[in-house]
Amino acid sequence: MNYVDINSSEYPYLLRQIKDPPPKLYFKNIWNPDIFSETLSVVGSRKMTRYGEIITDTIISAASGAGITIVSGFMYGIDAQAHNAAIEAGGRTIAVMPCGIDIIHPEHQADLHGKILKSNGLIVSEYPGDTPPALWTYPRRNRIIAGLSPILLVVEAGVKSGALITAKIAKKYNKKIFAVPGPLTSSVSIGTANLIKNGAQIVTGIQDILIEYGKIKNNELFSKKEFYGISRTQIKILKLLENEPLSIDEISRSAEKNISEIGADITVLSIKKHLSLNDGKYYLVNGGSNVI
Repeated sequence: MNYVDINSSEYPYLLRQIKDPPPKLYFKNIWNPDIFSETLSVVGSRKMTRYGEIITDTIISAASGAGITIVSGFMYGIDAQAHNAAIEAGGRTIAVMPCGIDIIHPEHQADLHGKILKSNGLIVSEYPGDTPPALWTYPRRNRIIAGLSPILLVVEAGVKSGALITAKIAKKYNKKIFAVPGPLTSSVSIGTANLIKNGAQIVTGIQDILIEYGKIKNNELFSKKEFYGISRTQIKILKLLENEPLSIDEISRSAEKNISEIGADITVLSIKKHLSLNDGKYYLVNGGSNVI
C-alpha cells in the first residue's frame, strides 16, 4: 500500500505545518511532490446551483490553466465540479477522501475517480485500505483539504455545511479564505455571504485568485495575447458583449473579423459556458469577462 510518512522529505510541506497533520498520507497514482508546489483548495455546497457550476468552471479552468493544482473533497456538487473543471482544462487535481484509499466514495463517481488518475492527479487519504467513511471522518478530511493549500476558495455554502467547517479550520490555520458572492435569495449563498461579512476576501473575478498567486498583476487581465486558453479575439468578443447582446453579424463587424473566424471563437466560448444564445443574439453568462 502506497503512503508517504510525515518524516519523509516528500511529505507536503504545508500539510506538515498544521496542528494535527496525518502521520501517513496514503495515495493512489504516481507520487510527484511537484503537484503540491502551487495549490488551491476548493469547497462548496453539495446542492450546487447552475450559478455555482458556471463560476466553478470559470475560476478553476483559469487557475488550472495557470498551473495551479486544485484540491477538493471528491463529494458531488462543487467538489466534483472543481475536479472535473481542472481535468478539462488540462490541469492536475487532488481528491482528499473521507475513507480508505481503496474505496470510491461516493460510488457513482467512479468515472471521475478514473479521470483524476488518468490526468496525473492524486487520490489521497489518511486512512488505509477499505476503511469506511463515518460522520467523524468528514471533518477530519476537511483539515487536510485546508492544510494542503495557502488559500481556501468557498464557492457556495449553506448556513450549516461542511464547506463552512473547512473555512473555520482554514481560519485557525491562518489560511487566506476567498468566498464567491451569490444571490441573496439562494440558500447556498448565505454561508458565503456570512464569510465575506466576517472577513473573507470577496471574489469579483478570476483575477483575484491569479493576482494572489503572482500569475498576473493588477489591471493586467486583458493585456496578454493568450490568457490561459482565452485568445485575444475571444477576449474582444467578451468585451463587446459587456455592453449589450449582439448577433454574430454585429460581433463580426465590431471585431473587424469575418463571420467564419468569429463563428469558431463563439463556438469555443459557448462550449466554455461564457456565452448563451437567445433570439439570435449572444449574451454573457453570469457576469461576463470580468470572471474569466
